[in-house]
Amino acid sequence: MGTISNGKTTKAYENEQAPGLDWRKASRTDLDPILKDCVILAAAPDATGHPHPHVPDGTRMVALSDDKDPGSPVLYFTRAELRKFLEGAKAGEFDDLMATDEELQQAAAVAV
Repeated sequence: MGTISNGKTTKAYENEQAPGLDWRKASRTDLDPILKDCVILAAAPDATGHPHPHVPDGTRMVALSDDKDPGSPVLYFTRAELRKFLEGAKAGEFDDLMATDEELQQAAAVAV
């Protein structure tokens, strides 16, 4: 059985598509939902037989999914891909895609 943690609390959690992984979500979210709408990440097994030629066996991988549904699809990225994405996010390249304060309030009202 895997887990899910927001850095403050850890609970049992299993994504059917990637059993046994220990998922992490942002510390700004709760585990028993105030907003159960978070992207979750987990260290995944190293690549084996990946269909893309630039991902050789043994490449360290990261799994990405959605915490709303334990059957949500899981996407796998190399740690190098994740690093480049996070560097862009830290630089503000995706800020225009973030929810507004009003959208966060609406989401919180629906979750209650």
